[in-house]
Amino acid sequence: MTVVDSRGSDPGQPSNGGSAVEEADWSAERAAAPGTLLAAGVDGPSAPIGSTMSGVDTSVGAVADLGAGRGPSWLDSWLGENAQRVVAWRRHIHAYPELSRAEHETTAFLADRLTRAGLKPQVLPVGTGLICDIGEERAGARTVALRADIDALPLTEATGLPYSSTVDGVAHACGHDAHTTVALGAALALAAAPELPGRVRLIFQPAEEVMPGGALDVLAAGGLDGVDRIFGLHCDPRLPVGQIGTRVGAITSAADLLELRLTSPGGHTSRPHLTADLVHALGTVITGLPTLLSRRVDPRSGTVLTWGAVRAGEAPNAIPQDGVLTGTLRTGDRDTWAKLEPLVHELVHSLLSPLGVGFDLQHRRGVPPVVNDEESTELFRSGIEAALGGEALASTPQSSGGEDFGWYLEHVPGSFARLGVHSGAGRVKDLHQPTFALDERALLVGVRAMVHTVLRALES
Repeated sequence: MTVVDSRGSDPGQPSNGGSAVEEADWSAERAAAPGTLLAAGVDGPSAPIGSTMSGVDTSVGAVADLGAGRGPSWLDSWLGENAQRVVAWRRHIHAYPELSRAEHETTAFLADRLTRAGLKPQVLPVGTGLICDIGEERAGARTVALRADIDALPLTEATGLPYSSTVDGVAHACGHDAHTTVALGAALALAAAPELPGRVRLIFQPAEEVMPGGALDVLAAGGLDGVDRIFGLHCDPRLPVGQIGTRVGAITSAADLLELRLTSPGGHTSRPHLTADLVHALGTVITGLPTLLSRRVDPRSGTVLTWGAVRAGEAPNAIPQDGVLTGTLRTGDRDTWAKLEPLVHELVHSLLSPLGVGFDLQHRRGVPPVVNDEESTELFRSGIEAALGGEALASTPQSSGGEDFGWYLEHVPGSFARLGVHSGAGRVKDLHQPTFALDERALLVGVRAMVHTVLRALES
């Protein structure tokens, strides 16, 4: 979800999936000099450079693998050896969240894990996020990309979990820690495969939570060069763990921000006829613009304008000289999104021109809708079914939320799905809330689904 800003094998493990990380190795890391990556327990997550995990409980007991035994044998073996590590990685990332474009330690953690597996991750030119290939480009072979977002939200966590955020005012309340862990687990499991029929590209993307999104940084760095398809997952607390929701067509919406600033000479409320009534003008736009849009835009496009804030004046008997109105404009249709900016300006002008106020409209375009193509979605469904069985397949409605995965689908076909994370007990804890929590069995579900989907897509 977004808000607007104006701008082979496990690490240290052989390819057969057996652990080569001994306690002596972790002990040596614990004794490392300050400024190096410090280990955080037998599961092996590294704490941020220069810090320790003291006071953060990342210990992991048995984790149920809902797809165990479905193969391939190398995947079963890898997850059998590494299920606890996967969960511990997520708990580490969760405990040390970083905001958009500041994900330096998260990037270092991922690069360390991938490098230990013999891979060669490349940090993006912007300084956070990275790209990592598994396998070489070969004539006639496909390249399939998996994308995960790595940034957190400016929220204070209120879950009470033993591995809660250690950073004041920052939390992984949207599940990006899970997305990152699933992609890392899938990457290292695929690196442990005896052979792959093509190349896999892992994209660990920064800054999904700000518009127009870190996907543009990935594209500018050539992150999709040579890629044939791309897949991604997002946590969904409305779905039970063990299910993954897919959809052909738009699964998220375009999301823009509107900021309308009005000006007036101001005056006394007893003499509104001698000035331009700015508050009345704000009210006219607040009610009038959504109504006019509903008559100028195809209702099937799912276009929604909602105001979030209005500020004007202080005294009850004074007409203010300035005021600001802000809101979000969303649509599920790519063609409609392209037409909205000039249309909104036209309608605002028509509403305000009789009222004598001045206005400045800032229409900040955000992200396009995520539109899943049919073939990629069928490959995704096939991968999910192979990984977990037909009962894991679920449908999902289109969301009015924004997601910058849509930028990738402007360049290559792909599909985006919803990963069920609800344990089935208690009420649903929604995204972007301080209490958001997930069932960690979903991590292994996600790894299996993404691995199988990659295999299907490489062989298609």
